[in-house]
Amino acid sequence: MKFLVDGGRPLSGTIRPSGNKNAALPIVAATLLTEHPVTLQNVPRIKDIEILVELIATTGAEANWTGPNTLHVHAKSVSARALDLAMCSRIRGSILLAAPLLARCGEVTLSPPGGDVIGRRRLDTHFLALQQLGADHVMSEQIRFTTKGLTGADVFLDEPSVTGTENAVMAAAAATGTTVLRNAASEPHVQDLCEFLVALGARIEGIGTNTLTIHGGATFGGATHAIGPDHIEVGSFIGLAAVTRSELRIASAGIRHLRSTLMGFERLGITCRAEGDDLIIPAAQSMVIQNDIGGHVPKLEDQPWPAFPADVMSIAIVTATQCDGLILMHEKMFESRLFFVDKLVSMGARIVLCDPHRALVAGPSELRAGTVESPDIRAGMAMLLAALCARGTSTIKNVGQIDRGYERIDERLNALGARITRVPEDR
Repeated sequence: MKFLVDGGRPLSGTIRPSGNKNAALPIVAATLLTEHPVTLQNVPRIKDIEILVELIATTGAEANWTGPNTLHVHAKSVSARALDLAMCSRIRGSILLAAPLLARCGEVTLSPPGGDVIGRRRLDTHFLALQQLGADHVMSEQIRFTTKGLTGADVFLDEPSVTGTENAVMAAAAATGTTVLRNAASEPHVQDLCEFLVALGARIEGIGTNTLTIHGGATFGGATHAIGPDHIEVGSFIGLAAVTRSELRIASAGIRHLRSTLMGFERLGITCRAEGDDLIIPAAQSMVIQNDIGGHVPKLEDQPWPAFPADVMSIAIVTATQCDGLILMHEKMFESRLFFVDKLVSMGARIVLCDPHRALVAGPSELRAGTVESPDIRAGMAMLLAALCARGTSTIKNVGQIDRGYERIDERLNALGARITRVPEDR
């Protein structure tokens, strides 16, 4: 499918972020830890989640949508040997099945996970953490994990990998004994997973910090858990309001997780105000990039949480093209994520790609409509913002990438006054 986007239109109204995709993936996987029924609310109905739900069903778990965003899972009995390996290769989130199936079955074979093509995304942290907790692995064309029993340990992660932390936390919660997990990722979605495990009966200390203490051996029960709002969507909507010069209200935005995101946009001259847990982005913004002290060229860089999120960097780059001034955008996490900027340049953006990690953006630029392709989830959303900002009708191809991370985004933005038409790709 592709989008035809009629740009240059002001937007207005209220939009609510979907449930956090990166929380929903590990939490859906973690439902396999318990034999008891689980109900998950506010689950985003996006492609990656749908595939993972199908995957857990191949293990023998009952998984049914009982409402638009409500998922009921009952993994009374599961078998890792029935896992659909071809389906595993379609999403990166399939690696999150390693820990729960090891805990339940003592073995699991996975295909190397798929996902966005944004550079190498190493799996070493998963292997090292699970090995220290009592699992062995063999990797060839497939990845095979086995264990004679998971046991708590003092584990130092070689990097604060989000999914590596999530696999380690799930394994530790099911293990015998206590695990201290150091250099752990602490993103909102990691916190959400930990809170879900606590709801099942796990005992976890240090949630929200880089050191987690997990007391294993608890008996898991059932639970009802609501997925928190997606802070990456919130960042996307801040950029959307800024580039279209629109006032938007983001309802139930999860304000407590937005400090670094708001600071990053403030550097671009974009301020927001909070009303309870809602976030309002006024139409009147200075849109002037804030120089460093002494008039030096500023830099916006992503880093592990709680710093500016890597997944908002593509959005921030598009936003910077509409701001007055010069800024260096430094994407530290993935070596191929910035390659999408050539598509912005073709639309009139003034960007110099210094190397795979740094781009110099000079604004403001008047973007013109064009035909572009969505290379990955976040760059796809960034291109959609650029198209909504540009005057004229743009075509965005391969919007299946956007659909992997943003639920019904065309419908939701059209409700704000956008004009986005979804049509089949030309054959």
